Amino acid sequence: DPGRLISYGVSLSQVMSALTNSNANVGGSYLTIGPQNYNIRGLGLINGIADIENVMVAEKDGTPIFIRTLGTVAVGSRVRLGKVGIDERDDVVEGVVLLQRGYKALNVLEKVRGKVEELNTGKLPPGVKVKTFYDRTALIHTTVETITDILISGMVLVFVILFVFLGHFRAALIVALTIPLSLLFTFTMMVFIGQSANLISLGSIDFGIIVDATLIMVESIFFHLAHGKKTHTLTLHQHIVRAARQVGQPIFYSTAIVVVAFIPLFTMTGVPGKIFAPMSITYGFALLGALLMAFTLAPVLCSFLLKDTISEDDTLVVRGIRRLYTGMLEWALDHRAVVVSACVGLLGLTFVALQSIGGEFMPALEEGNLWVRATMPVDISFDQAARLTSDVRRLFRESPEVTTVVSQLGRPDDGTDPTSFSSAEFLANLKPEKEWRPRLNKDALIEEIDARLKSIPGITFNFSQVIQDNVEEAMSGVKGENSIKLFGPDLKTMEAKAVEIEHVMQEIKGVKDLGIFRLLGQPNLLIQVDREAGARYGLRVADVNAVVQAAVGGQAVTQVYEGERLFDLVVRFLPEFRQDVDAIGNILVSTPDGARIPLKQVASITTQSGAFMIYRENNERYIPIKFSVRDRDLQSTVEEAQTRLAKEVSLPDRYRMEWAGEYDQLKDEQKRLAMVVPISLVIILFLLYSAFNSIKNALLVLSGVPFALVGGAISLVVTHTSFSISAAVGVISTLGVAILGGVLLISRIEDFRRTGLTIREAVRKGADVQMRPILMATLGAAIGFLPAALATGIGSQAQKPLALVVVGGMLTAAVLILVVLPVLYEIIHGRDARPSDGGESE
Repeated sequence: DPGRLISYGVSLSQVMSALTNSNANVGGSYLTIGPQNYNIRGLGLINGIADIENVMVAEKDGTPIFIRTLGTVAVGSRVRLGKVGIDERDDVVEGVVLLQRGYKALNVLEKVRGKVEELNTGKLPPGVKVKTFYDRTALIHTTVETITDILISGMVLVFVILFVFLGHFRAALIVALTIPLSLLFTFTMMVFIGQSANLISLGSIDFGIIVDATLIMVESIFFHLAHGKKTHTLTLHQHIVRAARQVGQPIFYSTAIVVVAFIPLFTMTGVPGKIFAPMSITYGFALLGALLMAFTLAPVLCSFLLKDTISEDDTLVVRGIRRLYTGMLEWALDHRAVVVSACVGLLGLTFVALQSIGGEFMPALEEGNLWVRATMPVDISFDQAARLTSDVRRLFRESPEVTTVVSQLGRPDDGTDPTSFSSAEFLANLKPEKEWRPRLNKDALIEEIDARLKSIPGITFNFSQVIQDNVEEAMSGVKGENSIKLFGPDLKTMEAKAVEIEHVMQEIKGVKDLGIFRLLGQPNLLIQVDREAGARYGLRVADVNAVVQAAVGGQAVTQVYEGERLFDLVVRFLPEFRQDVDAIGNILVSTPDGARIPLKQVASITTQSGAFMIYRENNERYIPIKFSVRDRDLQSTVEEAQTRLAKEVSLPDRYRMEWAGEYDQLKDEQKRLAMVVPISLVIILFLLYSAFNSIKNALLVLSGVPFALVGGAISLVVTHTSFSISAAVGVISTLGVAILGGVLLISRIEDFRRTGLTIREAVRKGADVQMRPILMATLGAAIGFLPAALATGIGSQAQKPLALVVVGGMLTAAVLILVVLPVLYEIIHGRDARPSDGGESE
């Protein structure tokens, strides 16, 4: 109480000093008494409110002046900086459980739920209960179920394709055994190197592609056993060895080429690397495991299971396809110019169509929730922000699809998320989509909620999901999906230009959740010390500021223990003496000669709008403009915005714009891939040359790959799916199978040419022999990913672009390998008069 300080002639600094010096224990060495040694301790720690009240500050005329005489001692609280609400309850306490790195989420979550149950059954005071509002167990289980259903469906369909083409249950079973054994090898190697798999990496494995190596091996053995019965000159083992040698090289090189094709994903860094590196490693180990199974287990199992059970006849399906294919191939060989022209034309049309689908970094994984950030005026008070936050929760609950809404206003007590009262976050948990209103999807639900939220003026909202939001913030550097960072030296100029940018962005189709992270607008009460006036009273700036800090803001002078807990002891004026500008101006400042003068005599007290927050990157100031993209692809949206901003917003010298978030990551990866992909292609070309010892054949197989990708591109166009990193993985998978088929076909044609056949005869016979394994490889890969291409459940979104590319690409790959490649081979080698010797002098 400043009035009592004046009455007793005590200064604020004396109060602070007395409290600081009255709270300590000391040691006085030790004392020997008789045979015993005693430690000497001086006890002076404050043990409670009574001790604080009895601290003597000064003495006047022999009468001690205690703290209780000068003011009031009470248990208080720090200034509140945050608030959490849930549904109708406006004030609850939120606790967050973090998973320690290296531990399994499901195991830890199960133990956490056990502890929560333990707390709720008698350990908490009456009326206090722990309620879980976000638990990733459900998301993990649902996603695992979706991926498991896709994988099982894919396995079954692959087995059916094998049986339909081979007509032999045991042979199909040998190939199908590759799937679990390859996965076992993959998991073993992942554990060995300490690498964990994730749902994206497991979902990217196409069992149709994984079994290709074993499929080709078993089909070759199957063919040799079926056609070797006539000769009776070779034993069973000799047939198997001969068949394995014939396809061993193509299998090895094609698998190596697929692994090389994954080099671009292996080299990813940052957030993309965290997502896709496990995918690359998982796929690589699965291919290696399948290769080992093809070269070791498959021939052994064939020797036991395919002894005398092989029929020389094709299945009914294969016979029908062979008749159709023979006529098609003959026509294509007789009309080579037409076939090549049609392929080039189709390739050109596909390239044009691809320009319409746009691009994105990665399709979002559906999480079953909404995570919404609200940005309010920067000068909003805590109480007003709390009222608006409650209104927003109510508007969320008007949608029946929303089950629970949690709001977080301001910052938590631990300081881990330093935001202001102008920032609020909302978690809206959603019902399973099958329980939603008819014909309502996620985007429509967001639009519905957003329309209601717009009834609250002055607030901008950003819609995302919990995990997705963390990834987006890591990529963009701000709390938003994407952002434009405007760098410059002057805050006012940056804010003015940010408003211009915002006006342009509002007119771009697809741009949503647009908002500026304001730099200015924070009201400040400025107390500027007049140095000359202070000097006349013998006061320095630090003396005046110390009084302002303690009297108005409160100054912690020491700390008090309560058991193991530690609390600050804060000295501060009573509220009525610091509640407005006049009261602050009348705070008395003690001078060195014992006089007291009002603060307003040595300082000017004014209000002024100043900086609310200053963003920096590499020590440069910037202002972020955040935005999301919905109902349109990211790449075309940003490219249109870049064109418009370059024309309509003029930036002064020393000011520049940078794009951050998904688009920035997409462009960075495109630049990196532009360097890495050519290196991969050179390595692939080298491997193909090693396989054929012929640059012609190597280029022939490689040049056909773009035609194989036509189907994947058409799938993306037809389904309006943007090209993403997931789709790029599908391209790599398609490339691998196309090269495998090309190597098999060209190798067999070369084999027949070495027997003295003409080019046309070798092409016909090689294509006829390899039709079945090539169709099995391509259709198996397509069928294996068909469930993923058609899936819509939680967890399927990341796989869908990959699956669409593979399913569509495999269909055109089959046509390319079996029809176009023989035509190209005959064109390139048409002038070779001599039989092939496996190599060429060029």
